[in-house]
Amino acid sequence: MSGLRYVYAICRPFGSTLPSQLTGVAGVPPKQLTHHGLVAIVSAVPEEDFSEEPLKAHLEDLDWLSATARAHQSVIDALTVVTSPLPLRLATVFRDDSGVRTMMEAEEETFRRTLDRIEGRVEWGVKVYAEFAEASQPSQPTQSTEVSEEPAAKIPKTGSGRDYLRQRRQQRRAHEEKWDQAEEFARQLHETLSHFAEDARVHAPQNPALSRASGRNVLNAAYLVPRAQSEEFVELVDRTKGEEQPGLRVELTGPWAAYSFSGPAGQEGA
Repeated sequence: MSGLRYVYAICRPFGSTLPSQLTGVAGVPPKQLTHHGLVAIVSAVPEEDFSEEPLKAHLEDLDWLSATARAHQSVIDALTVVTSPLPLRLATVFRDDSGVRTMMEAEEETFRRTLDRIEGRVEWGVKVYAEFAEASQPSQPTQSTEVSEEPAAKIPKTGSGRDYLRQRRQQRRAHEEKWDQAEEFARQLHETLSHFAEDARVHAPQNPALSRASGRNVLNAAYLVPRAQSEEFVELVDRTKGEEQPGLRVELTGPWAAYSFSGPAGQEGA
C-alpha cells in the first residue's frame, strides 16, 4: 500500500467485514492494521494532498475540507455498525505503517481504557433551539395637530408617553420570560437525559452561520448510551417533544461513534 497513511479510528478486533464498496478519503477503501491486539483503520492517501504543507493549504479550502470530512465520516459510520470505534481527528496522517504502529504503541494504554469505556455504546446528540419573534413595538404617543373651528371642540385622546413606556417594559419582560423558560426547559431536558445515559457532555452552542439552523441553540449536548438501550433513549427524547412550548424545537441525531467521549474520562474527545 503506497502513499501516506490516513488513520480513521482505533478498534478492538472485530469479526464482521466492512462493505466491499466502502471507500474513504481520496476514494481509497480502508484497511485494517493490527498491532498488539488493537486495530487501526487506515487507507493510503497521496503525498501531494496530505503531506504537511499541502494539507495546511487544503484545510483552508472549505469544499475540500467538506468532501474529506464526508469520506472520513462514511468510514466511521460503517465501523459503528459492526463495532465501537474510537474515532481519531480528521486528517490524522502518518508516513507509513511503521508510523501508525509507533503511535498505537505510545497510546496503547489510553486507547485500551477508552475502548473499554465506549464498548457496546453509541453517542446520541440532542439540540434545543429557541426562536421567538421580537415583540412588536407599541405605537408612540402622538398629538393631534388639527385646529378646531369651535372653541369647545374636544381634542382626541391619545396614549401618553407613560403608557408607551409601560407597554414597552411589559413586552420586554414577556420576551425575557420566554427565554428564561426556554433555558429552563433545556436544563430539565439535559438533567433527564443525563440520568438515563451513562455519560454526557455539553458542548458550546452551535454557530448558526455554520449549522444554518434557525433559532438560538440553547442546548447542544451528547449522551453516551448502551447500544441495547438506544430505543428507550429515543423514546425518552420523543416524549419530551410533547412538553415543548411554542417557539422551541428539539433535534435528535445519531447513533454516532462516541466522538465526544473518546478522550480521557471527564474530557471531551477528538
